[in-house]
Amino acid sequence: MNKSSLKVVAIGGGTGLSTMLRGIKKYTSDITAIVTVSDNGGGSGILREEMNMVPPGDIRNCLVALANTEPIMKQLLQYRFKEGTLKGQNFGNLFLAALADLSGNFEKAVQVTSNVLAITGKVLPVTLENVQLYATFEDDTCVEGETQIVDYSKAHHKMITNIRLEPRNPKPAEAVIEAIEEAEMILLGPGSLYTSIVPNLLIDEVAQAIRTSRAQKIYIANMMSQPGETTGFTVENHIEELEKYIGVGTIDTVIVNNENIPEEYLKKYMEDGAHMLSFDAQHPIWKLIKRIEAPLVRINHEKEYIRHNQEKLAEYIFDDF
Repeated sequence: MNKSSLKVVAIGGGTGLSTMLRGIKKYTSDITAIVTVSDNGGGSGILREEMNMVPPGDIRNCLVALANTEPIMKQLLQYRFKEGTLKGQNFGNLFLAALADLSGNFEKAVQVTSNVLAITGKVLPVTLENVQLYATFEDDTCVEGETQIVDYSKAHHKMITNIRLEPRNPKPAEAVIEAIEEAEMILLGPGSLYTSIVPNLLIDEVAQAIRTSRAQKIYIANMMSQPGETTGFTVENHIEELEKYIGVGTIDTVIVNNENIPEEYLKKYMEDGAHMLSFDAQHPIWKLIKRIEAPLVRINHEKEYIRHNQEKLAEYIFDDF
């Protein structure tokens, strides 16, 4: 099979999705990134509140990840103002906001930006509705807002017992369901379980389309837990939680990291309450799901954080097809 025309749908949000997109665009040109829109923090949150628009940050990151243009254009879309009234605001977010205002349509703004950046594939917000994420924790506290959920988890180290969108079950954006139905490969993750991946699956039509799709469904497991949100979770726990929303037996393959993280970097994560995600090769779930173990660690020595190695990850994704 010619992998360069393979129809791939990648579902998620945050840094994990954009990191993966940079790798997989070297293998196929038919990529659709479906991006969560529950972010309410930082510059995206301000634009969302003041302009009543979809938060642009994660979508902008995916557009830049898939871009095939001059480096200066990518740098411009990622530029963050350092002083004045715009301090902390991102130019790319403002660019998308201006285009949305001019056209009266955020989807058109994304399309125009896609053309400007000559991206590989396309980027779609999962919904255009003004959705808010709510989480209920094991202490019965209900927290509104993605940023607030993350902050509460870190501060109180409480587990999430329920996660939902308001309004309930929003309508998917145009072309989202069609892309999933036509996909030959569906990628879930990497990314925060409850704030990057699950929000997409809280839309019934999206979850149903994934469940009934004939595509190969691959979950890329995180390397580290999220403090509070997934403290104590294993890879198997992540799979079980995802399949609460898309159905048991939906995931075909899971890619897990088997490379050790240097102690000095691991220690920093542990100080924040995170731990490496482990897996049990003898767990019965692996009788139903294929597990691919791969050395996937990439360390940013300057900023001292851990990410997936996008080139290796893409290689293992497409070698399995």
